[in-house]
Parts: sequence; structure tokens; C-alpha cells
Amino acid sequence: MQVLTFLLGFCFSLSTAFYFHVGEREEKCIIEDIPSDTWIRGTGAFKIQQWDMGRHDFLESAPGLGMFVTVTTYHDEVLLSKLYGPQGTFSFTSHSPGEHIICLKSNSTRLVAFAGSKLRIHLDIRVGEHDLDAAIAQAKDKVNEVGFRLERLIEQIDQIVKEQNYQRDREENFRMTSEDTNSNVLWWAFAQILILISVGIFQMKYLKDFFIAKKLV
Repeated sequence: MQVLTFLLGFCFSLSTAFYFHVGEREEKCIIEDIPSDTWIRGTGAFKIQQWDMGRHDFLESAPGLGMFVTVTTYHDEVLLSKLYGPQGTFSFTSHSPGEHIICLKSNSTRLVAFAGSKLRIHLDIRVGEHDLDAAIAQAKDKVNEVGFRLERLIEQIDQIVKEQNYQRDREENFRMTSEDTNSNVLWWAFAQILILISVGIFQMKYLKDFFIAKKLV
């Protein structure tokens, strides 16, 4: 059990947690490069804190403000567009591999000239992780928590396999592109050599005809 607990402590979920500052009417976007058929969960995830001019510090929350969360692909496919409160969670599933754009913007209705407040947004994005905590709480009488943690670990391993396959496909595409580029460079060099030889032959013939016409040879 000690070894199992030790192993379970090393979760394989891909997580990105950070915070950033934005203006009250400013939109901030981040890019996540993920494989297809992957569950993305923003947890705790976003929490808005508003700057207090009197305290010269951020408040614990942003009363009266909510957060628009929009998730799109580079093909302009909208996967999520929803208004949340000052803090909450959001989730979506990717349908195709590649970069996904996650944009956040407050729902402030103040005019730009008067919306000078600064916001701090905490964001925690977990890739390839389903929310099993609620299921653990509901099923404690049927299955013990270790079983659920094992299920979570297996799910995260599957996610790592997906990520590796995705990176392998990208590597193969990059290799094919490099080979095509090298081939094009080789043919271009060959074409340049042919052009130089042709120009040289033309110049020699032209000079020969010129000398013959001037009776210099």
C-alpha cells in the first residue's frame, strides 16, 4: 500500500496553473496544443480578483463581475462559449488535434473610458483529466477510493499515450516536410547548373559567330 500510495502521488495529468493581469474590458487568450478526443478541464480554474484603489491590493473576488469563456480551434470552430460567475470551472472536448484558443473576458458593461480597474485572473487548466472527485464521494459505499485512483491513473496513462501518438504524427509530418524541402533544394540546384551550362554554351556560340562575322578567325 505504501508503494501504491507513492505511485499515485505522481499524477500524470498535464496541468497548467498561473495567473495574469488584464484590464476590465480587455480580452486575454492562451493557446493549448492538444491531441484529438481529449477532455480539457479548467478547474478552480478561473478566479477573478479586482484591484482596490484604496487598499492598493487585489480583493479576494470581483463582486458584480462574471467571465466570458470562449474556446475555438484555428479553423474557427467554437467548442465553448459561455458566461460564468467570478469563479468557476469549464470543460470541453477537442475533436481534432492541434492548437486550441482559450479566451477570457469579463462581462463588465462600463464604458472603456471608465473601465480602468485592473483584474487578476487565476487559471488552472488540466488536460486529459475527468472529474472523478464527485464520483468518489457518491460511490464510497460501492468502490473504495483506491480503485478510483487507479482508474484515474489508467486514464491519465491513456492520455499520455494519446499525447505521444500526437507528437509522433507531428514528428513524421515535420520529417516529410524536411525531406520535400531537401528534394526541392536539390532539384533547384540541378536546374541552376543546367541554366548556367546553357548560358555558357550560348555565350560561346554567340562569340564564335561574332568573330566569324568580323573575320577575326
